[in-house]
Amino acid sequence: MMRRQHQDEQSRIFYELSALVLNILRSPPSPIPFSENSPPAAMTTSSSSASRRPSSAVQISPAGFASLLLGISLALMLCGSVTFFIGFILMPWVLGLVMVLYVAGIVSTVSMLGRSLLCYATAPPTPRKDVPAWKFL
Repeated sequence: MMRRQHQDEQSRIFYELSALVLNILRSPPSPIPFSENSPPAAMTTSSSSASRRPSSAVQISPAGFASLLLGISLALMLCGSVTFFIGFILMPWVLGLVMVLYVAGIVSTVSMLGRSLLCYATAPPTPRKDVPAWKFL
């Protein structure tokens, strides 16, 4: 159940990332006007921001597309490198813990086997009880 939730969350994150990239590729954000008479961003409403958008679709330049892909690949490589580094650092600890638990299991098994043999050898012999005969009607 936990693995299923992790896969759902991971697929949701990849879906949102791809939707964001496709949205940026389809219509990149319009440039911010730097004139002094423009209203602050907090004062604008959704209707005024919709009217400011140009009617024609703005195309992304090849340099912008290349830098977008470069940024995405750099982010993925960085996350992958950090994950690999953490795994590389933790792997000797994991292997050491597995070996310690393996040795503890062997010691426990040998100890239990020795205890059962020792108890059997030192137990006083018990007298044999007579088993009553079967009574058939």
